[in-house]
Amino acid sequence: MILQLITSFIAAATFCILFNAPVRALIQCGFAGMVGWMLYLQLDERWDTVVATFAATVVVGVISQVFARIYKMPVIIFSVGGIIPLVPGGLAYDAMRKFVENDNNLAIQFAVQALLLSGAIATGLVLSEVLGQMFRRKHVRST
Repeated sequence: MILQLITSFIAAATFCILFNAPVRALIQCGFAGMVGWMLYLQLDERWDTVVATFAATVVVGVISQVFARIYKMPVIIFSVGGIIPLVPGGLAYDAMRKFVENDNNLAIQFAVQALLLSGAIATGLVLSEVLGQMFRRKHVRST
């Protein structure tokens, strides 16, 4: 598990380099990806993969909101890097490979699973943004 956490940290941080994220944000991007992957691993044992991905993405989104406020940067810098370990690239590749091999039944199963995971990621990011806006609105009213 330690090796997976280190790898997810490196993957998230180096992906941010590809998108020209500020160098001072790379550690936080890696941390967001590592926390998301750690939560995914823990939840995937007990729940469905889609639910685990959704929950991990919500947490990554919340962490991204917090980092954006603390470091005064756009949320997207942290959220894009943070979700990279959760993206179902391998499933999408397997689906395309099975389509090319004419194994359409298995290809459709892989493609649907990849679409469900992608939808869970998108929904989790939207939910975390909505929660962040609700919190900010409530915080502004109380001050």
